[in-house]
Amino acid sequence: MGLNAAAAGEARETLRTVAVRPAWLVHAALVVPFLFGASVPLALQYVPLAASVAVLGLPHGAVDHLALERSRGQSPTYRGMLLVGGLYALLGGAYLALWYLAPVASFVLFIAVTWVHWGQGDVYALVAVEGVDHLRTRGQRALAAAVRGGLPMLVPLLSYPDQYREVAALLVGRFGVTAADLAPLFETGTRLALGTGFVALTLLALALGAVRGDGLAGPGWRIDALETGLLWAFFLAVPPVLAIGVYFCLWHSVRHIARLALVDPRAAGALSRGAWRPALARFARDAAPLTAVSVAFLGGFYLLVPVRPTDLPETVGLYLILIAVLTLPHVVVVSLMDRAEGVWSV
Repeated sequence: MGLNAAAAGEARETLRTVAVRPAWLVHAALVVPFLFGASVPLALQYVPLAASVAVLGLPHGAVDHLALERSRGQSPTYRGMLLVGGLYALLGGAYLALWYLAPVASFVLFIAVTWVHWGQGDVYALVAVEGVDHLRTRGQRALAAAVRGGLPMLVPLLSYPDQYREVAALLVGRFGVTAADLAPLFETGTRLALGTGFVALTLLALALGAVRGDGLAGPGWRIDALETGLLWAFFLAVPPVLAIGVYFCLWHSVRHIARLALVDPRAAGALSRGAWRPALARFARDAAPLTAVSVAFLGGFYLLVPVRPTDLPETVGLYLILIAVLTLPHVVVVSLMDRAEGVWSV
């Protein structure tokens, strides 16, 4: 049985307090030192991504076998778990094979799929957690998703193209090829065109939201604008490896975990009482088995790639390929959750 309207509102308020607002503060705090010229050794920049293997990042997708049925108001069944497992085996297996056959194209697909997924995650958070009222059409929500997904995927290319290129090389390099085919992407003219277009897209999304909502004074629009501006500043200022690691753990993964809590009746009930620790404990329990399986798969993957990693950056590159393989079926599951919860039914 779901929560009544008042309890659901309390649950969302708890999530805003313990999950959404702290992430704002962390991201804003990281921007400041880099605006004043701070630098961080590259090895340390990889720490958040490395930590995401066990903390928030990889585990956030390890509850898909339970989440889909819960989003439909159903108790998880073995049949549902097997269906999700089959989806992972089919799509994840096909994408893994593509990495061996066409690693550069697979990297581009990884960027595109992640763009879509991180955008859809933020749209859900805006609509279901923040309760914004300015995203009134499906087209507006798609536009918001395009902007939100593009902030982590495109903006670092504008400000840190060399590091972006290095990360691409780390991934495709595990298959014995270089990222030379991506060279036009890093040219100044290309980045200028992409940046100009994306600025225009961002302004269009915010302007349309202001017109369709309650104008610049609308509380939902102001939250959207604040987050969009914060993420623009964050990904322009903070080096990509560090920025993506922090964002992946503390922004995207935390918001998805919040979603998982809202569709789990017992976790949602705890949140409605302001008790977030029991909700987090339930998530950790649910995520632990498949997180362990994913880590074991990463160990096996290490033995199977043509060029094995020899240092931390290369190992993180291997881990990102695993994330890519898992993201494709995860996007399908989240899209089915969106459908069940009516995220796009406007």
